[in-house]
Amino acid sequence: MKKYLFLVFTFLLFISCSKELSFENETFQKKSALPCDKDCPNISIDLPIAKNIPIVADSINKKVFSVVKEIVYFEEKPLKSADYNSLASSFIASYEEMHKKFPTETFGWEAKIIGNVEFQSEQILNIKIDHYTFTGGAHGYQGYRSLLFNPKTGKVIFNDQIFKNQKEFKALAEKEFRTKYKIPEKANINATGLMFENDKFQLPQNIFYTSEGLLLYYNSYEAASYADGPKEILFPYEKIKSYLLFQ
Repeated sequence: MKKYLFLVFTFLLFISCSKELSFENETFQKKSALPCDKDCPNISIDLPIAKNIPIVADSINKKVFSVVKEIVYFEEKPLKSADYNSLASSFIASYEEMHKKFPTETFGWEAKIIGNVEFQSEQILNIKIDHYTFTGGAHGYQGYRSLLFNPKTGKVIFNDQIFKNQKEFKALAEKEFRTKYKIPEKANINATGLMFENDKFQLPQNIFYTSEGLLLYYNSYEAASYADGPKEILFPYEKIKSYLLFQ
């Protein structure tokens, strides 16, 4: 009997360990019920949902949800329900409430969120979120968010944790940035009209692992005006492998 139980336990353990983290994209959509002729307010969310390894998947999915909520949730009260259908409904509800107060000034609200697994290895997982929102004004806002995870634990990996020596890599990045965007070596980093805070070069908020290399991506307003658009630098892994802890 003991031998039988041991074999069953071993088999179940093997099945559990043999599971691999996987992703399936799911889509959530919502439109306003208020009458409209064109540019009807709507929200579309299409994201990879982690599956197969419960603890790891739950950690990843919760972080992705929290980031998407930052992008599209406008109400002051905390969103109690942690699901995308409620999040989509809250976006439309915010529009409809605003429309009741200012019926002639609100139109065309839109949110479009598309996520994908940008990179996955044994050491690091990178989920990219492409987001666009328009809630009035001259134009909407489009940007990218990079979420880095340990694929074995589901824990977030922060930008400063991917480098062996962030200070040394930052110096290299600034040199390459100046070369690409034609900023004189001895001039201030904002000499050509950029908008780095305190006139000092900084690594971007979003760093992507891609099939071609490590991408430093500055969204609009992070290093330049909306009119000047986003800025980016791509480093082939072969060139910077000595700086990276994860590949």
